Amino acid sequence: MKKYLYIISFGILMFSASLFSQELKPITKSEVLSKVLEQNTSLKISEQEFLKARAEYRQTNSVFLPNISASHSGVATTNPLMAFGTKLNQGILTPEDFNPDLLNNPDEVTGFATKFEIQQPLINLDGFYQRKAAKNKMDAVELQTLRNKDYLTFEVEKAYMQLQLAYKAVDVLEKSFEAAQENKKNADNSFKQGYLQRADVLSVDVRVSEVQNQLQSAKSNVKNASDYLSFLMNEKEASVFIPSDSLSVSSLSLTNSEIISEKRTDIKAMQLTTEAYESMYKADKMAFLPRLNAFGSYELYDQNIFQGSANGYLVGAQLNWNLFEGYKNVGKAQRSKAQYNQSMLEYEQYVSQSTLDLNKANRMLTDADNKLKLTSLALEQSEESLRIRTNRFKEGLEKTTDLLLAETQYAQKQLQYYQTIFEYNYAYLYLQFLTKE
Repeated sequence: MKKYLYIISFGILMFSASLFSQELKPITKSEVLSKVLEQNTSLKISEQEFLKARAEYRQTNSVFLPNISASHSGVATTNPLMAFGTKLNQGILTPEDFNPDLLNNPDEVTGFATKFEIQQPLINLDGFYQRKAAKNKMDAVELQTLRNKDYLTFEVEKAYMQLQLAYKAVDVLEKSFEAAQENKKNADNSFKQGYLQRADVLSVDVRVSEVQNQLQSAKSNVKNASDYLSFLMNEKEASVFIPSDSLSVSSLSLTNSEIISEKRTDIKAMQLTTEAYESMYKADKMAFLPRLNAFGSYELYDQNIFQGSANGYLVGAQLNWNLFEGYKNVGKAQRSKAQYNQSMLEYEQYVSQSTLDLNKANRMLTDADNKLKLTSLALEQSEESLRIRTNRFKEGLEKTTDLLLAETQYAQKQLQYYQTIFEYNYAYLYLQFLTKE
């Protein structure tokens, strides 16, 4: 049995050495939060989403701004109509050009034209609503980005507490391991003196092995918590972080934990998304109305390339009305109406879900508060029980099984107490996250 325990101890020592052979890096919560807000990948993705939405909104400037283009073309033709028109544009017609033989069978004519065109939207009602929808979408994405920052702040708080909790567990189990080894030493001495049975010594050995396994798992949790913090900070190097402060009951304040505010950024983003769908529905309905656009062009003509001995301009306005496009516009309007109705229902569902989460979080905080008081009392009682039984065991007045039970209960109560502190702080942070505007 001793040989087996030595093998286990050696294996755990090797595991611990490999676990903490990585760089140990002290870190504060503010440092983590600063790096997360600066380097987190999901936050960068949200920022790109906003830039994309802003670019889509800027595209709708075409509702007000003109479309300007320039072109230069050259032709060579013997087509009677084109030949006559090319000469006419160049201003080089002579009386001989009206000869019927030349009109019907012209020589090859070359011509070059430089053309500047402008198209100016005047009244496009569907475009106005599309622009409004794009603006609402951009604002919604911006608010959602802010909400993502709030969520990452909350996630940093939770992850940092998980790291603190992991170190608390390591500390508790290391002390338990030291106590178990001391008890094993006392048990071995008592066995040699004939005060204990072999079965009692084996029970102590089993307890040492159990604590070793728990300590191994606790150190793995330290590494897991460190890895998650590295992930949040988008750091590629593997490090084992050491929190600058230990886990303790937080004294936080809540402004209003009873209702969900419609000013909360994610809820406001949902409202703007619904308004965007409403604007798109109105835009599809406005597509049934005519559009009014102005246009104009200025042209330069010559027989030689990049020359302009003759010129002319054209200005005008066009009222365009698509009366029927094979049910296309009707279908688009029906689709956008369904999307708008769906968005309203999703908004109502989201607010209802948020209210449900808030009520659950309030109950969770109340439960954690009660549990914290009970676990604190239980910890004091188990500590005193262990102290008494340890003293009696040293004097040979206590059974080994009773001492092991007291030792196990004390370690469990310590772990439960720190776990309850984590749950209590988490409930407060979650309520803050849910009620933050």
